[in-house]
Amino acid sequence: MFNGQETFITHLVEMRDRLLRAVLAWVVLFVVLVPFANELYSLLAGPLLNKLPKGGQMIATEVVTPFFVPIKVAMMTAFLGALPYILYQAWSFIAPGLYAHEKRFIMPLVVASVFLFLCGMSFAYFFVFPVVFGFVVSVAPAGVAVMTDISKYLDFVITLFMAFGITFEVPIVVVALAKMGMVSLAQFKEARPYVIVGAFVIGAIFTPPDVISQIMLAVPLWLLYELGVLVAGFLIKKNEAVAAEEDAYKPLSEDELEAELDRMDEDQAKP
Repeated sequence: MFNGQETFITHLVEMRDRLLRAVLAWVVLFVVLVPFANELYSLLAGPLLNKLPKGGQMIATEVVTPFFVPIKVAMMTAFLGALPYILYQAWSFIAPGLYAHEKRFIMPLVVASVFLFLCGMSFAYFFVFPVVFGFVVSVAPAGVAVMTDISKYLDFVITLFMAFGITFEVPIVVVALAKMGMVSLAQFKEARPYVIVGAFVIGAIFTPPDVISQIMLAVPLWLLYELGVLVAGFLIKKNEAVAAEEDAYKPLSEDELEAELDRMDEDQAKP
């Protein structure tokens, strides 16, 4: 009983230490980035500012907004920068309790999910934002100056970052479900029409009301689903081939060996 309590306390202490290291890495990087908070926000606002007419600018409708909004951007940037170290601490804590095959399965998924999420954010920033903001500025009525509040802009881009980041996680979800045997490849293929419709519904919900931006979310979502199905099919076939090879070289049990010897004796006894 005492040993069990001691082990539990040891795990709690280790979790606390790793959590503190992760938070410390985030805080240190945030402190480093604070002097560049305004530049980071200007970089984030670049896709909109580049689409505004000459002399166009953004506004701040609250007293403390010009200070807190860039600080929020610096904080989120610091988190993204510290994310690899944070995930390393989390992995170091849970890895000793996993089996070898679980480590081989989970670790690549975690790395791939982080990479795909960042790819989704990059896709939104470099390809979607210019199209969306160009559309918004172009449809403004004559005599109306587009002057977006910096806080509202931050909320908008975070929503799109999350939408595209999660969209790019679709292959991970498909592979994980197929790998765990919860959904078969045949079921994934049968669900294709519903996925296509759902992709355009999601695009209509999370993007502005223009067809181009909706397509720019829906089409990648569908293609990433197809990519996940292809990767899942490849992994399943590979696992089946490995299992078949292992069965071919699997040593016989005592009963099987005895039956095989009896069969050989019978063959030899035959004239």
